[in-house]
Amino acid sequence: MPFHNIFKKSRKPIVKPLPLIVADIYEKNSLVIAELHHSTQIQLQIKPLKIADYLIGQTAIERKTINDLISSMINKRLIQQLKHLQNYPQRLLIIEGNLQEVLKEDSNISKALRGLILSIIHNFQTPIIQTSNHIDTAKYLITLAKQQLKPQTPISLHSRIPKTIKEQKQYILESFPNIGPKTAEKLLKKFKTLSNIFQATEEELEEILKKKTGDFKKIINR
Repeated sequence: MPFHNIFKKSRKPIVKPLPLIVADIYEKNSLVIAELHHSTQIQLQIKPLKIADYLIGQTAIERKTINDLISSMINKRLIQQLKHLQNYPQRLLIIEGNLQEVLKEDSNISKALRGLILSIIHNFQTPIIQTSNHIDTAKYLITLAKQQLKPQTPISLHSRIPKTIKEQKQYILESFPNIGPKTAEKLLKKFKTLSNIFQATEEELEEILKKKTGDFKKIINR
């Protein structure tokens, strides 16, 4: 008869945290919420939100069906909502439905929508995602929530690290605003070293940098 070691500690399974999606209470009856409720990939919290329909990490998300988008455009409610979204470092507008069907019409509504979309992207700096239906919307929200748990890697300013001293000098100079490869080469050809460039007077630099000289010196001297 085999004996079992009853004193051996059993390993507890590692439970990974589920990403959180916070939904506004006014969304509770939407089909999107129904989809999120059935998902085992996220945890869902429903509560009153002053801004946005959904919060995922530092991202505020406003969701509009096509009809809601048009009505909120007409009564200018969307403009206020977009202004409120600016309180968050990241924001997103989800347009649910076939927007292209509306835009291809030659009507005042379609013309106004085109202007609105450009304003949302450029003036309010808010990206737009178009989804086909509530299922598609829920999938985007779940994917975004899962991405919040991934470690963020630093973004490199350069795609390639130079190896030679000459390349390294040019690499440093090209890190300055409005200085490209040709300007960097001209500076190195004239002054030879980075030390000489950084210690040069504005008059000496103006021959190559022209109007950029002042900004270049400001960065060096700060």
